[in-house]
Amino acid sequence: MRLPIDQRLGHHLKRVEQELSAAKHSCLRPFKLNVPQYSVLLTLSHEPGLSGAVLARRCMVTPQTMSSVLATLEGRGLVERKPHPVHSHILEARLTRTGQNLLAKADEAVTEVELRLTEEFTQAEAQGLITSLERCSSALAGAASPSGRKSSAR
Repeated sequence: MRLPIDQRLGHHLKRVEQELSAAKHSCLRPFKLNVPQYSVLLTLSHEPGLSGAVLARRCMVTPQTMSSVLATLEGRGLVERKPHPVHSHILEARLTRTGQNLLAKADEAVTEVELRLTEEFTQAEAQGLITSLERCSSALAGAASPSGRKSSAR
């Protein structure tokens, strides 16, 4: 069965995701940050001491991409990595003071983008959209594995 493109939720979700990413990229340019770098800084501001592997999962990038992002941020003095006190082979990443200061400014710009998007909805509509997106995520969580398939009979 063919489904017209205008009826495909995935198409609409991807388009909005790309537009949001482009808007964030544009507002981050003055800070010489890209969206993955900003995501790492923001994540570390909430969860300091994460490893590269955990950061990759949190920021939804590959471990290889995260390694490159962390190296760039560390080279700019925005992030520091030190061995875990018990598991010395694991490097914990933390924001430096410079990273915290840059994030504060960059986050103001990204927050403006987020607010511009949010202001298109009433509070109830925004909450309904969040709920709907959570349902989308739940519906797809097991889609990659054969055991995650759902029956089309309802």
